[in-house]
Amino acid sequence: MKKEELNTETAQQAPPIKKRLLSLDALRGITVAGMILVNNAGGKVSYAPLQHSVWNGLTPCDLVFPFFLFIMGISTYISLNKFNFNVSLQVVTKILKRTFLILCIGWAIGWFDHVCEGDFLPFVHLRIPGVLQRIALCYCVISFTALFMNHKFIPALTFILLVSYTVILCMGNGYACDESNILSIIDRQLFGEAHLYQKSPIDPEGFVSTLSAIAHTCIGFSYGKWIIQSHQTENKVLRLFLTGFILISIGYLLADALPLNKRIWSPTFVLVTCGAASMSLATLMYYIDIRNKQKWCRFFIIFGVNPLFLYVLSEVLAIMMGSTGWKAAAYAAIHSGITDAYLASAVYALVFTLFLGGIGYPLYLKKIYIKL
Repeated sequence: MKKEELNTETAQQAPPIKKRLLSLDALRGITVAGMILVNNAGGKVSYAPLQHSVWNGLTPCDLVFPFFLFIMGISTYISLNKFNFNVSLQVVTKILKRTFLILCIGWAIGWFDHVCEGDFLPFVHLRIPGVLQRIALCYCVISFTALFMNHKFIPALTFILLVSYTVILCMGNGYACDESNILSIIDRQLFGEAHLYQKSPIDPEGFVSTLSAIAHTCIGFSYGKWIIQSHQTENKVLRLFLTGFILISIGYLLADALPLNKRIWSPTFVLVTCGAASMSLATLMYYIDIRNKQKWCRFFIIFGVNPLFLYVLSEVLAIMMGSTGWKAAAYAAIHSGITDAYLASAVYALVFTLFLGGIGYPLYLKKIYIKL
């Protein structure tokens, strides 16, 4: 039997999707709102939970991006399941188009940032890796993997990617926060130092660490398969919670030898954050889909149904406000009433996030979902 027939047979066993999974939209919305919140501190200081870990370690801020990739893996399964995972010109074109658009938007945001600083042709030092670029690559790889590989082998692929990346880190001084790190060496050779993240010797979205991020997205894809093929919501919740707990436990058991580290997207970071995302989704599924407590999460669903649009808009607005002086003026106004610099900075970030929610609200009411 051909692989395409196996994937089709697997997909046909899945129960039909009758409506949007609100708990998934809510978790995605919490994640995107969190990304906007932590990226837009008002002043030069912010509370520790709203900052990324300097090197090894894990803060609440470090959870937002891995949560997004985990959710993207689930969403990719749901999306391609509608096509029974059949390879067709329509599906391939859709994947390539979306990948290309997300890549271009990521580079366009970087270009726009330079333009607002007066540098209209920044191509000799425009950063090539980035958050949206990593999202695009992970989406592209998991999508084509889902089309051309039997899904029962995806967990094995995930394991191979994580083990291979572990070997690279251990043999290449991968936990050194300097230019001797193999990740830094490869990125400099591949992209050139001018096209990398300038605030650290290690680019947090570098090329080699994307292998681990792909494995991360594969885990989300496998969870998507479990969620769709399971008929009972109670069983989904139990499985999500238990497997999430197991992933977190394994991650922390290995953390002494392989510390959690977001900047290099360490294997233990993958395990712990995927486990946390799974347990978070289980909790939301219990309250939203089983107990039907949905009113509290509507604000987050606004972000969840239009995630990339609101995230990209937040980046553009942040650049514009920073370059025009509006951000400084708004923060100064807040700081004049709130003397605590940390609190004033957090209030600015919260107001900025609420403003983006206000933009997304009419789209949510009219069920307008802006997709690439």
